[in-house]
Amino acid sequence: MLGGSGEPIEMKQTEKAEYQLDGLILTIEGVGRAKSDHRPVLQAFGVISYDDENGSYRLRAFSDGRYLETDLKLADDGKGATWGFAFGSIKTSSILRINDQGEWTEEAEITFAAEPARKLLELSVRRER
Repeated sequence: MLGGSGEPIEMKQTEKAEYQLDGLILTIEGVGRAKSDHRPVLQAFGVISYDDENGSYRLRAFSDGRYLETDLKLADDGKGATWGFAFGSIKTSSILRINDQGEWTEEAEITFAAEPARKLLELSVRRER
C-alpha cells in the first residue's frame, strides 16, 4: 500500500466478508497491519447494496473517520467488480477479481490533481478454511 509519505508499506491484510440481512447487503471489514511492527495501517469497512430504483450496486466505505459512497460495477463474468472514489482533487480506481484459485485480488490506483496515476494498493486474499 502507498503510505502517507509516498513510500510503499508492506502489510498483512485480513478481510472479513459476510452477507447480511438474508443476502440483501454484503459487508467487508479490512484490517492491514505493517509487516515490520504489526501496527494497524489500514482499517476500513464497506457495505455493498443493490439500488432497486437505479438498478445498480452501491458501495459505501468507511475509513479514518470518513465515508465515501460510489457505484460498484460487477464484471461481466461475475468474478469481480470495479469502483472508484473522488475526494476533492484526489481520485481512486479499484479492480477486484476472483481468480481461478478462488483468491480475491485487488489493485487500486490513486491520482492527485493532474499528476499521473500511481499504484495505491495491491493485495491478494485467500479464504481461511
